[in-house]
Amino acid sequence: MPINHYENFPVASWLMPARLRPAVQAIYAFARSADDIADEGDANAEERIAALSDYQAALDRIEQQKPAESALFQALHVVVTQYALPITPFRALLSAFKQDVVTTRYTNFEDLLDYCRRSANPVGCLMLHLYGAATPENLRDSDAICSALQLINFWQDVAIDWDKQRIYLPLEDLQRFGVSEAHIANADSDQHWRNLMQFEIQRARKMMLDAAPLALRLPGRIGWELRLVVQGGLRILESIERVDYDIFRHRPKLRKTDWLMLGWHAIRMH
Repeated sequence: MPINHYENFPVASWLMPARLRPAVQAIYAFARSADDIADEGDANAEERIAALSDYQAALDRIEQQKPAESALFQALHVVVTQYALPITPFRALLSAFKQDVVTTRYTNFEDLLDYCRRSANPVGCLMLHLYGAATPENLRDSDAICSALQLINFWQDVAIDWDKQRIYLPLEDLQRFGVSEAHIANADSDQHWRNLMQFEIQRARKMMLDAAPLALRLPGRIGWELRLVVQGGLRILESIERVDYDIFRHRPKLRKTDWLMLGWHAIRMH
């Protein structure tokens, strides 16, 4: 199962210890399938919410130590028990996916961060628990890195999200910089748009850099994995800047040629 299909997963490479791969795959299967319920197919909103509520009930069964009713949750039950994983992060993910069904705009940055706390941060939390590194300090920095990654994903996917009738850019920021929804609809990357994107990129970059020391504190493979994740996020921000913030015509993404650069910057992190 290609774990990098789920963009908010922070650990996704050959650096993953073999002993943890079944656990990560079980967590991934839960997150990917629940996300697909919220986003894919032809179901209406009511049907999507009902299906996600079924996932909630399955989590309740795990917490109550009752037998799971599907292979997906049987595997997840084993992982939760084996690693004593908290159920709260899984519930938070479901909350975010339900929100995606009914919420298409965010009034301010605080509202958007609240969404990130539930859509992205739980993944980092679960990874730290798998590695036995879920200290308060590590969880704090992991939350910041995961939220920054989520924001970066939003900034590079403005056009894609518009096709889903969603805008993740805070409405108060659009108003502040004189940007309207017509800018997105018309793929208009004028000076107002560039000023807005410059502001959002600086905000995401600061979040990432402030929390980057986590990658240096974590030992072994997880530390190196996280270094690459941090550098990958920063590289996407640089790519947006290189195309003069015109993400409509030039969606930034990591290419094969970027990986040597990422490795070099990961080695030089301090």
